[in-house]
Amino acid sequence: MKGFGDIRKLMREAQKLQQEIAKRREELSQAEVEATAGGGAVVAVVNGHGELKALRISREVVDPEDVEMLEDLVVSAIQEAQRKAKELLQRTMGELTGGLPGLPL
Repeated sequence: MKGFGDIRKLMREAQKLQQEIAKRREELSQAEVEATAGGGAVVAVVNGHGELKALRISREVVDPEDVEMLEDLVVSAIQEAQRKAKELLQRTMGELTGGLPGLPL
């Protein structure tokens, strides 16, 4: 009957891991990661899951004659913020999973 005790112990450990993953996912949803483009003219803020939460644009870069430049700055800031969020996610969850693939992030 020792095998059942081992299984129960394994199940408890798996449950604890699931609870910790859920806790960290919630923390990541509350975390904010910020990135800028154009020397700070555009600021993108995302949560730890990479979801855009805020976007700030300085009036100085709003030029109706050069909308493309502003669009590029916005895209750059958002992409950099999302890249930083992905790193945060991998670091945060990697501490729990030891880098095991296939676990829910």
